[in-house]
Amino acid sequence: MSSLRSHDDTWDIATSVGMTAVMVAAARAAETDRDFPLISDPHAKLLVAGAGTGAWEYMLDPAFVARVSEEDPEVGAVFVHMANYQAVRTHFFDGFFTTATAAGIQQVVILASGLDSRAYRLDWPAGTVVYEIDQPKVLEYKSATLAEHGVIPSTERRQVAVDLRHDWPAALLDAGFDPEKPTAWLAEGLLMYLPSEAQDLLFERITELSAASSRIAVETVGVQAADRRERMRERFAQLSEKFDIEQTIDIAELMYNDADRADVTEWLNAHGWAASAVTSQEEMTRLDRWVLPAETDGQPIDERAFSEFVTAQRG
Repeated sequence: MSSLRSHDDTWDIATSVGMTAVMVAAARAAETDRDFPLISDPHAKLLVAGAGTGAWEYMLDPAFVARVSEEDPEVGAVFVHMANYQAVRTHFFDGFFTTATAAGIQQVVILASGLDSRAYRLDWPAGTVVYEIDQPKVLEYKSATLAEHGVIPSTERRQVAVDLRHDWPAALLDAGFDPEKPTAWLAEGLLMYLPSEAQDLLFERITELSAASSRIAVETVGVQAADRRERMRERFAQLSEKFDIEQTIDIAELMYNDADRADVTEWLNAHGWAASAVTSQEEMTRLDRWVLPAETDGQPIDERAFSEFVTAQRG
């Protein structure tokens, strides 16, 4: 288990897992400002600006990435890769919702929604209800910040302020969720922050709440060798010192590197879903966003280190 995590820890956007939501929003903001962006999120920069200072600021500074690339080309490629990954991931799951709602699904649940702004920025069909589940302080920050700037949801949005390790199904039902209606579920940027037993319980509960024809999209957890993680951590530390970057937290320490974690596609296929997966490497290559060299630190890339994007439909 991560040394920075406990089974009952909480956070806002300035601490722990909440900080990662700001970094993801910064990546979306940076992608939106590109000449030919894969996604458009006009609200991401507002959410980042209200979060204060932090490592996410460097993600909005192309000049910084260029300086890092000059100092350490391999680490520079990792920086570009991380930004590209967030863009490709967002693009993939945006498409999932477009397809699901086009098939008639009007009930959407975004698990651990963080600073996800899809309820505000996507063009939802009339009658769609989007439920967002996350820590209370995270949801409060997002709603208040966007409201202050006159940003309103593009469809009905319902906040479900509850920790996913607690009885979130009861809270979701209390918010008006109808388990008799097909649902489009999203678990993006979530599983790495759950231990394996909590991941199993999450999918068990989703399955119990899913009517026939429900759909789900999931980002799985890549597994990187411990020695490789340590080498990259050392190189990032050296660059942080050189560029005077304050290292407030080690994101890897927030995650559960659990060897017993179930394979999501296999689990879903064994529990009444028809699931398939595409590797993030394949999707990034398809969209011409793969920039990593064939080898890093003199070693070939381990495909297990990269996540998969899983989609499934319940029979």
